[in-house]
Amino acid sequence: MPTEEELFAQRLAKREELARAGNPYPAVTARTHTASEAVAAFEAAEGSGQGAPVVTVAGRITALRRMGKTAFLDVRDGSGRVQVQGRADVLGEAFELLSLLDLGDFLEARGELFRTRTGEVTVSASEWRVLTKALRPLPEKWHGITDTEVRYRQRYLDLIANERSREIARIRADVVASIRRFFYERGFMEVDTPVLQEHAGGAAARPFVTHHNALDRDLFLRISLELHLKRLLIGGFDRVFELGRVFRNEGIDRRHNPEFTLLESYEAYADYLDVANMVEALLRRVAGEVGGSLQVQFGEHTVDLAAPFRRTTYRELLRDETGLDYVEYPDVASLRAAAAARGVRVEESASWGKVLDEVMSTLVEPKLIQPTFVFDYPAEFSPLAKRKADDPSIAERFELFAIGYELANAYSEQNDPVEQRERMREQASKQAGGDDEAEVADEDFLLALEYGMPPAGGLGIGVERLVMLMTGEASIREVILFPAMRERAGRDTGDDEAGDDEASDGGA
Repeated sequence: MPTEEELFAQRLAKREELARAGNPYPAVTARTHTASEAVAAFEAAEGSGQGAPVVTVAGRITALRRMGKTAFLDVRDGSGRVQVQGRADVLGEAFELLSLLDLGDFLEARGELFRTRTGEVTVSASEWRVLTKALRPLPEKWHGITDTEVRYRQRYLDLIANERSREIARIRADVVASIRRFFYERGFMEVDTPVLQEHAGGAAARPFVTHHNALDRDLFLRISLELHLKRLLIGGFDRVFELGRVFRNEGIDRRHNPEFTLLESYEAYADYLDVANMVEALLRRVAGEVGGSLQVQFGEHTVDLAAPFRRTTYRELLRDETGLDYVEYPDVASLRAAAAARGVRVEESASWGKVLDEVMSTLVEPKLIQPTFVFDYPAEFSPLAKRKADDPSIAERFELFAIGYELANAYSEQNDPVEQRERMREQASKQAGGDDEAEVADEDFLLALEYGMPPAGGLGIGVERLVMLMTGEASIREVILFPAMRERAGRDTGDDEAGDDEASDGGA
């Protein structure tokens, strides 16, 4: 069995032979139909009694079968596959091109369409030529790649070999398009905000740091879109949204990737209850347009998006599922003991809020398979949210859960500049105490808030997690075309799901 380098040398020799006869990498093609269009054109002509169409198709060779003076090739493009027949008596000397072809090469073929005795719509090539000579062999026999290390690291091979991977990529594009239509129809304006920022604010996450040479200063890759979008509300826009890449310097696991796509929207004169109603409508819209059904299959579970989403509060849910009423444990020591009694242990340095969050994420969230709104979080979790008028210990915030993880996060936005400054001071003291995920104090945002921001409801949805729901995929790496990877052994360590124990609450 030849090694890959030996096969490379053989293909390189074929390339040189093709180059002596002409350019095996021409810049222009004469394609008239995609593969699927060619098949559709023949079927339409066949049904109407018209003559068979003459087409020019182009694509990658995925199968090659030579039988004496006749050969059949499968040619695949982005739309699908079409069979091409080459005959020595029709092509003449051009038929000998076969000896220089390999799986993976790109071929252009022109000819009349016909249906073989086995029923296959086929191009009877009257002429053909090489468009690209591939120098490396493709995944063996087109059975697909099962090694996840190769699939994620060399995604192009995965996409060539695995139809499922191409399907997921198309679904993701459809999800994003559906989201955009939904917000456009509701009068939202799509905007772009800076990726490089003076302060990485708007979320509890560790940022990536970079250096700007011309300014000779460090900047941060954004961890959220929030604070700049709120500036736009202050500037006079009532409804804005952004679909943007954000970056969080955190763990990698099946639900977290250091960079991901975040949807954030802000609507003036709305609160978190208005946003909840909008989110419910959004998920139904996306599921209906992308999957054609409001019943979404995820593993053994059927997620019902048609029924009204369950609504509960943080305190009620935690108490019902674990028997823990957090108001009975006002200090971190007693709460840590209550958590330990339920099998949840956290670091000694963990704050009261982190202990409580660990109990919720460990014992409760994995049970939330059907869509569940969890309202009214402890205010300590939400420094950018309004507090409830009748109970300032509670924030007007909700998270939406399904299939065991968070899909959306939203709240009534804090627009009192005095209150907001005080909350950011508290966060700054946490950061000074060693909490590197605490919210940073953004003085420019606080200055903007002092000019007045209308009451508003804000929303954040991790797009990849929404795509995971729509595709039934349990790993975020399946829905990101180029996920982050560790280094391989020697140069990289290369395990595909390494770092499961390093996850933080970023990534959604």
